[in-house]
Amino acid sequence: MKKLKEQTKKLLDIFIRYLILVAIAIPGIYIFYLIFTPLTVYPSYFLFNLFFETSLKGNIITVKSFPIEIIQACIAGAAYYLLLILILSTRNIKLNKRIKIISLSFSLLLLLNILRIFFLGILYISESAFFDISHKLFWYSGSTLFVVLIWFLQVWLFKIKEVPFYSDLIFLYRQSSLYKYKIKIKKSK
Repeated sequence: MKKLKEQTKKLLDIFIRYLILVAIAIPGIYIFYLIFTPLTVYPSYFLFNLFFETSLKGNIITVKSFPIEIIQACIAGAAYYLLLILILSTRNIKLNKRIKIISLSFSLLLLLNILRIFFLGILYISESAFFDISHKLFWYSGSTLFVVLIWFLQVWLFKIKEVPFYSDLIFLYRQSSLYKYKIKIKKSK
C-alpha cells in the first residue's frame, strides 16, 4: 500500500510539472516577455544612466543621442522558457528547491542579459568596429550558451542527479506493464 501511494505521488508530480509546461506553452512565451521586458529595460536604462546622459521612452534607451531599442529578441523570452523546461522536466526535486532553482536561474539569466545589452550598447555608442560581429555572436549563440551554463551551474549547486525528460521516461517505463512483463519473463527463465 505504501509503495502504491509513493508511486501515485510520483506520477502526480510528473503530471503537474508537464501540465505547467503545457499551460505556459498554450498562450506562447508571451508571458515571459510580459514579465521580463520591464525587468530588462529599466535596469539597463539605470545602468547606462550611471555612466552617460540617458533617456528612456518605451523600450528605447537613448544614450548620447544613440537610440538602443530593446526588442523581444533582446529580452530572450525563449531562453527563460528553455530554462523552465529543463527545471520542470527534471524529477526528484522538492518544490521549495525547485522554486530556488527557478529563481536563481531566472535571476542569473536576467543579470547576464542586462550586462549583454550594456556591453553591446557601449560598443554601439562608441561606434566600435566589433559591434556587428559581437551582436551577431550574441544573437546566434549567446542566449543558448547562457542557458546551458546556468543549467550546469544549477546542476552543480543543487546536486541534481536526474536528467531532464530521460529520468521521467525511465520512471514511467518502469511503471508500465511492458516493463513488468519483461521482468516476469526474466524471472521465469
